Amino acid sequence: MKAIVITKYGPPDVFELKEVDKPVPGDNEVLVKVHAVSLTFSNLFLVSGKPFPLRLMFGLLKPKLRIPGSDIAGRVEAVGGKVKKFRPGDEVFGDLSRCGRGGFAEYVSVPENELGLKPANSSFAEAAAVPEAALVALQALRDKGRIRKGQKVLINGASGGIGTFAVQIAKYLGLK
Repeated sequence: MKAIVITKYGPPDVFELKEVDKPVPGDNEVLVKVHAVSLTFSNLFLVSGKPFPLRLMFGLLKPKLRIPGSDIAGRVEAVGGKVKKFRPGDEVFGDLSRCGRGGFAEYVSVPENELGLKPANSSFAEAAAVPEAALVALQALRDKGRIRKGQKVLINGASGGIGTFAVQIAKYLGLK
């Protein structure tokens, strides 16, 4: 299968299109044929290696994770023997940042608990744009901000992915 691989830190031209082995799902994993992947801010860190302290997590001299891409949407190709929630043909989406990424490939093997069913009224591209940005916005408002219905909130920088979701989540939660 084809994948976009990085072997060193640098600008976007460090991306290389290569042939790599197609993953095989483990017992609790789902093999997903990737239809869409979003390019997130965290991928920029992973590719550039900046800010430098992040290299302590992702590899000091070169990236540990060869295939970036965290937010995906696609169709289930195969499932491991212990998978209960999904079956081949299901349309799914998810955030792979906790399980090694790998979304910049034709196929990725993902633990079943990192995926959800793609809403039927969303395209693959729309679904792939949601996971990381929406989760960060929700965590910032609900968990860190401890916001409550009726409170006022100022969202500075609402033109990016996280900010756009923050505005929508704030409205849904009854903020002013």
